[in-house]
Amino acid sequence: MSAFLTRTITLGVAVAAFGAVWAGVQSSVPVDQASGPFLVGEAHAAEKATIIPAPRVSTTESGKRAVAIFAGGCFWGVEAVFEHTKGVISASSGYHGGTKRTASYEIVSSGVTDHAEAVRVVYDPDKVSYGKLMQIYFSVITDPTMLNAQGPDRGKQYRSALVPMNAVQAKAARAYIAQLEKGDYWKRPIVTRIEAYKAFYPAETYHQDFMQKNPHQGYIVRWDKPKVANLKKYFPGQYRAQPVS
Repeated sequence: MSAFLTRTITLGVAVAAFGAVWAGVQSSVPVDQASGPFLVGEAHAAEKATIIPAPRVSTTESGKRAVAIFAGGCFWGVEAVFEHTKGVISASSGYHGGTKRTASYEIVSSGVTDHAEAVRVVYDPDKVSYGKLMQIYFSVITDPTMLNAQGPDRGKQYRSALVPMNAVQAKAARAYIAQLEKGDYWKRPIVTRIEAYKAFYPAETYHQDFMQKNPHQGYIVRWDKPKVANLKKYFPGQYRAQPVS
């Protein structure tokens, strides 16, 4: 048997074994979330919270309703965490950054649009501040050092980004990222973007409240339930067991 053939067979066996390990957590996952390079180190990192200090810059907003948009990987997990956050009135999955014509899951998942999978959060500023939402976001939702990727997902549609909706949020977002960059919380540089608001397009109905509707789905169990568990563990004062929808 040639050395080339030996290496080919060995590689094939390794790939088959790796596929068997992942089969239990990849059932029923959409194509973009069932493919791509899976790295064990990143798998463990996706379950680890990085608890950071609260923003030093005030984010006082008036009124009983405010809106913020967050992109931090697959929108299922981002939505799920904020739905379990006290003070949040609603959280909805959608697309931000591209055009209305390309705002569909099939097109966005191809990675050819300017959209990011994002979540529109409506909240009561008297109960939870934008600063607290950012602290939760950076602590338990996203790894801000992963460029155009998050967990097992690859593509600029999974980028980490804050989308301020007013001057108060924009100032706070810039100041918080600068504050975090001076800390020693991650081993790699922060690549989270601050993006100007364009338009938010709601995702398809089956994506909304996805974790609530599909609590035993493989991707949810592996990647997103740990985020909600970390919210409960590290932010007990902001956690609520019954999520909003």
